[in-house]
Amino acid sequence: MTPSHLGWIEVVTGCMFSGKTEELIRRLRRARYANQPVIVFKPRIDDRYSLDSVGSHTGHSLRSVNIVSASEIPRRVGNARVVGIDEAQFFDDDLVEVCTKLADEGRRVVVAGLDTDYLGCPFGPIPALLAKAEYIDKYLAICVVCGAPANRSQRTVNRGPQVLVGAQEAYEARCRHCWDPDNFEPRQQKLPLGPNLAEESEGR
Repeated sequence: MTPSHLGWIEVVTGCMFSGKTEELIRRLRRARYANQPVIVFKPRIDDRYSLDSVGSHTGHSLRSVNIVSASEIPRRVGNARVVGIDEAQFFDDDLVEVCTKLADEGRRVVVAGLDTDYLGCPFGPIPALLAKAEYIDKYLAICVVCGAPANRSQRTVNRGPQVLVGAQEAYEARCRHCWDPDNFEPRQQKLPLGPNLAEESEGR
């Protein structure tokens, strides 16, 4: 049994399309099923799916609070025992101190975000959070070129600033071999489908 006063930090990380937000939503919904007070935060810059909810690429969503900076979290967290933070790479470095304080108060903090940007460089506060967290899960996607495990985000639009909010129109999941940060041409290929999936794709 986990003592009720014990808090900790969980980090779910990986590249684009690896299921980070999907896993964040799953964990937070389980906490709600157990009648634990839950609150979710996301950066205001991320408006891809909704202004008031976190959303996965598969269509699942959970109501959230939009904030500009991590410093807003402590005064808005209320009585929540479980605090979710999505797209954490877009927050400033204050997020590390905020998450540490929340955990010290006895709260469970679940953070999801990219660990590296499209150039393969550490992204935002995620690396420091990985050093502070009790639990870490790094998720892999599937390379859209060859089908191998993918841990890199390939940008398919012109090189620019580190922060570019987007989804399939701007990024692809790539493996180590197929990732090329200097090439912005999409290379997504249709991988061979098994018999059952082929029938489904044809509407049978």
